Amino acid sequence: MNGQYGTQPIFILPEGTLRSTGKDAQSRNIAAAKAVAESVRTTLGPKGMDKMLVSSIGDVTITNDGATILSEMEIEHPAAKMIVEVAKTQEDEVGDGTTTAVVITGELLKKSELLLDQDIHPTMIIRGYRLAKAKALEILDKSSENVTINDIQTLEKIAMTAMTGKGGEAAKEPLAKLAVQAVKTVAETKDGKTVIDKSDVKIEKKQGGSIDDTELIKGLVIDKEIVHSNMPKHIKSAKIALLDAALEVKETETNAEIRITDPSQLQAFLEQESRMLKDMVKKVVDSGCNMVFCQKGIDDLAQHYLAKNGIAAARRVKKSDIEKLAKATGANIVSSVDELTKDDIGYAGVVEELKIAGEEMIFVRECKDPKAVSILVRGGTEHVVDEAKRAMDDAVLGIISAVETGKLVTGGGSIEIELARKLREYADSVGGREQLAINAFAEAIEIIPRTLAESTGKDAIDLLVNLRTLHDKGKTAYGIDVMNGELADMKTAGVVEPLKIKTQAIKSASEAAEMILRIDDVITSKAPAGPMGGGMPPGMGGGDYGE
Repeated sequence: MNGQYGTQPIFILPEGTLRSTGKDAQSRNIAAAKAVAESVRTTLGPKGMDKMLVSSIGDVTITNDGATILSEMEIEHPAAKMIVEVAKTQEDEVGDGTTTAVVITGELLKKSELLLDQDIHPTMIIRGYRLAKAKALEILDKSSENVTINDIQTLEKIAMTAMTGKGGEAAKEPLAKLAVQAVKTVAETKDGKTVIDKSDVKIEKKQGGSIDDTELIKGLVIDKEIVHSNMPKHIKSAKIALLDAALEVKETETNAEIRITDPSQLQAFLEQESRMLKDMVKKVVDSGCNMVFCQKGIDDLAQHYLAKNGIAAARRVKKSDIEKLAKATGANIVSSVDELTKDDIGYAGVVEELKIAGEEMIFVRECKDPKAVSILVRGGTEHVVDEAKRAMDDAVLGIISAVETGKLVTGGGSIEIELARKLREYADSVGGREQLAINAFAEAIEIIPRTLAESTGKDAIDLLVNLRTLHDKGKTAYGIDVMNGELADMKTAGVVEPLKIKTQAIKSASEAAEMILRIDDVITSKAPAGPMGGGMPPGMGGGDYGE
């Protein structure tokens, strides 16, 4: 970065700084983004392939969940990191459709590269993409259908669509029923709208058994054990106390010193300590409870007294679990034993400790009107359980997204083909250079049905051409039946998805593509010198992005 001033060159940036500008910067960033999108593209759809990811310490993850793949891959390139953010947003907002969002982002950039080669300015492309995004969201809204929390069958179809192609697919029907039941149980109506807090459905996993053994608990599963061997392990009509206080003798806050000059004083001191613990336990007993969940510690002696009174207890239970227990059982969380009264006690039909896969877990079942529930996912091996849990997460979040927006669209690439068709019509009405960008946007969206068509193993171009013809004739629900490698009516086949998956994917994909297109200068600072005075070894940072 040196200009000629007289004969003296002027240096603005420190030596060793890498800089790429203009077309060069754009093509490197686009290449990096395309590489990320390409890495997850094959996982799309019910016949998507899996990826095996081995971390730097040798941990193995086998999955075809876009968000999981991208978070496990250690991505270095700055533009590629932006694509990972797209997946993260999609996962946080909707829970499913991460692969779709990433693949569309990559394809938008790929199409924009062709436009850049035709000397169309990036701002023109961005303007066209914005118009296309706004129009696409409008078309999506018009093409959607309504769904409510009471459309059980439709919600089950949404759950099954979310699970297809994931690890839990073998038992997707019973799992979808569980997911719908779970969401329906925790749904609340506020001001005429259905509100669901996704954290109220707790999904626990334990290997052992098979996926068919997955169960819904109208209450909670807590990954803790009952603290004392003399305590009951199975309690019917459990009256539950939730404590956010330790059943231990407190240390003094100030620095105090107790001097004991005589052995009998020591005895008195110890007796006083056990008396205080006894008093604490008495207050717990007086409240009428027979099960205590404590967020903090329980002293050994206090455990003994509780066991003598036939009260079971679990200690160091996570704060989030205590809060869910309050929702499930109707108990109040009490921060001081002195304040515990009969009114604070919650109810569950059964509380039992069971040994699952060699570890004890506490099941709180049969709550009256639980506003928090658990799904315990089982499976033959650790990898199977992990993938089944991811499938369950997608199913539950898919149902929640569908109910909250109250809209759904047909899947199998049908909505994308329809979008592309209508965007092409819209492009003709816009004209100008933006028209080229809108057409590019339409083509980019078609990557979804194209990928699905490729994964059938049949001729993808034939399938796509026939699908477009059907849509031109008004058969807008037709999409690709990947399992049989043919075209079918997706509504009849029950392949439906929440509208929110598509709208969020298009929003975040076009915004990320616009952001990367805007960059015309990449300045990478030089690598800091290592502790021995030398630079980093080659390939360790240093900023050779785009190599």
